[in-house]
Amino acid sequence: MKKPKTAPDFTHERALLTEGALRVAGVDEVGRGPLAGPVTAAAVILDPACIPEGINDSKQLGKRLRLAVNEMLEGSAIVSVAHATVEEIDELNILQASHLAMCRAIQGLSERPDHVLVDGNLVPKALNLPATPLVKGDARSLSIAAASIAAKIARDQIMWDLAQHYPGYGWETNAGYPTIGHRAALQDLGVTPHHRRSFAPVRNILCREQN
Repeated sequence: MKKPKTAPDFTHERALLTEGALRVAGVDEVGRGPLAGPVTAAAVILDPACIPEGINDSKQLGKRLRLAVNEMLEGSAIVSVAHATVEEIDELNILQASHLAMCRAIQGLSERPDHVLVDGNLVPKALNLPATPLVKGDARSLSIAAASIAAKIARDQIMWDLAQHYPGYGWETNAGYPTIGHRAALQDLGVTPHHRRSFAPVRNILCREQN
């Protein structure tokens, strides 16, 4: 029998606030797996006195609810979204590019956090702030879950916009992930400037074209 999924809560943030932190930020990224597009991160500082209802891991929410929660976040929380480009992904590798986007998102906050809760098992080396990694943090921390929502909405919009200029790859629905349709389009239509050349399915096509 499966255990019921638990929703994220404010436990980690509240413990840090009790210890003296004034502002606790959660940071998360989206877009490590796609073959195209940037990797996007968001950082969110929630107001403990005004936390919107419905915050959850973005993967657990439908599009309409994500948009509704994000609108409430924009009116009640401090939110910053940032990206690492396809070129940076290819140059640095996807993990380091994800950390770069996270650092940019935190730097973009209008108020400096005293502590950062980072989704995953690693803290970006360049963060230069007290931080705690939380594995599956988007399912455990409300601040990280809020960041996951803001990041996904921002990146999905980027991929929708790119799809208008590069039709046929299905980016408006697959967000650049390696779906069957996206892979087939790569074979038929070729590689665009927005594809990640360091990722094997793209690299293999380029190598085949060169040969």
